[in-house]
Amino acid sequence: MPDDSPSLILKVVAEIGAVDAAQWDACAGTDNPFVGHAFLSALEESGSASAESGWLPQHLVLESEAGEMLGCVPMYLKNHSYGEYVFDWGWAEAYENAGGQYYPKLQASVPFTPVTGPRLLVRPDLDRAAIAPALIHGLEQVAERHQVSSVHVTFPTEAEWTLFGAAGWLRRTGQQYHWCNQGYASFDDFLAGLASRKRKAIKKERRQVVEAGIDIAVFTGADLTEAHWDAFYRFYRSTSDRKWGQAYLTREFFSLLGERLADRVALVMASKDGRFVAGALNIIGGDTLYGRNWGCDGHFRFLHFEACYYQAIDFAIARGLKTVEAGAQGQHKVQRGYLPVHTYSAHYIRDPGFRRAIADFLKREGRMVDWEIQALAQASPFRKGDGEG
Repeated sequence: MPDDSPSLILKVVAEIGAVDAAQWDACAGTDNPFVGHAFLSALEESGSASAESGWLPQHLVLESEAGEMLGCVPMYLKNHSYGEYVFDWGWAEAYENAGGQYYPKLQASVPFTPVTGPRLLVRPDLDRAAIAPALIHGLEQVAERHQVSSVHVTFPTEAEWTLFGAAGWLRRTGQQYHWCNQGYASFDDFLAGLASRKRKAIKKERRQVVEAGIDIAVFTGADLTEAHWDAFYRFYRSTSDRKWGQAYLTREFFSLLGERLADRVALVMASKDGRFVAGALNIIGGDTLYGRNWGCDGHFRFLHFEACYYQAIDFAIARGLKTVEAGAQGQHKVQRGYLPVHTYSAHYIRDPGFRRAIADFLKREGRMVDWEIQALAQASPFRKGDGEG
């Protein structure tokens, strides 16, 4: 900041409810609902993100002397690495085997949400080139104050990732699978861009879901009811118990989501014989549909693909959305039009020796991520010249 600029005040806030929602949202914007006050407060008030679950809120707020919020960062003090989707278990084990203490650490992210979005939230009428570095420096100051091993900023935008690199932070890449809308008028229009064999396979999968007697409906806004959330939570718990052994989100979270962000929810529900049997939760952003959670009672062939991938494409085309983010893992997504893309994270490591070791690891890992994305892109289902956008 220039020498004649007014003093800035950094604060750490222990709960999002103590922050004025309008001021926070003025910094967060509206394109990415996950960093908005409503979503973060639903996580905290429902007990999903709390000290008890190992996500102690430590939100960074930058204010003017007059108490005006200039920028902020959603952040948590953590004593484990669950619910992050950028895996550092190996780092923790190595550091502790060497006699260090990896936990607690600071995590600048949206809990349980592997979605790329802004992490350095700055009011749009201000000079971002001045405020963003102040926020980065603030993260470092909090790390020193808490004497934690590290700060991890996960799923920032690529532009922010570059800023962290310029500030000397270590940078990491990962990958996810996203579908890109090439101005399609319909799902059939999208299919027309695929190789014949891939197009036929998708049509067969969709047809078999219909032939199994399964009905699909998408609920949003005022059409969402507590009955929908009751059923979906049952599916969510079933999938969590079966795959991960831990359900991060509480039942209350879904009620608060419906209460505060109903117009941002696209809940795909599948029913058979008048009874809900599966569901997929999507959140609507400014130009992107974010696929978040899925669950099912029983086994229905191809229903997962229909509810999570094809219905999302249908919805995005109808709404004119540019992208569907289907999250991490699952190379099967490539054959359904979801192509691999880079994701980003930045890491501030206080111990110089440990930092050097991680920097070396990240160089090798980054090359492997690049290679895998290139290799998977070669398996694209699109006809040559289509779908690469």
